[in-house]
Amino acid sequence: MEIGCFVSCLCGWILVCSTLPTEYWTFSEVGSIVLTTSNYYSNLWRDCISDTTGVSDCKDYPSMLALPVFLHACRALAVCAVITGFFGGVLTLIGMKCTKIGGSELANSRVTFAGSVTYLVSGFCGMITYSWWANRVISEFVDPNFRAQKFELGAAVFIGWGGSLLLISGGVVLGYFSGKEGLKPRYMLHLLTFHVFI
Repeated sequence: MEIGCFVSCLCGWILVCSTLPTEYWTFSEVGSIVLTTSNYYSNLWRDCISDTTGVSDCKDYPSMLALPVFLHACRALAVCAVITGFFGGVLTLIGMKCTKIGGSELANSRVTFAGSVTYLVSGFCGMITYSWWANRVISEFVDPNFRAQKFELGAAVFIGWGGSLLLISGGVVLGYFSGKEGLKPRYMLHLLTFHVFI
């Protein structure tokens, strides 16, 4: 069970990591003439444009201070998802029964539980990032008063949702089983002291 949850969380973390350099968070296609179309796409870090000849031109956002708060928050949450997912993997590897790195079985299960909580934090950071981004894009797309270029959801958002879901589901199952084992001795100790007291 531990190995399956770890593989699930690792795959989710890799998917979340793969979305950061991906440029297709949003895209828009504008057809000007029959033979030429312009594709606009962007991500957390830059805007790009390409045409039917395959030539693309990307430009980083010009100013950090001029960016909206929403974009700063999405960047911070995405980076937090990657960092906490990495530490979740390290903690889970140390605490797994099959690795024999940690100390006692009780200590290993508690380290694994800490790793599962870290995976959960990573998954929720990612889910908030992609859902917030998607909400912003969809609300601008359906708003009739929004006059700027309208975008649609890109592949990176769907990949990020899938990765975040893997992180959350793997973290929940891993936390359930490791938490049950990590709390069992303490629960038994409370029962023993209760019986001795009576």
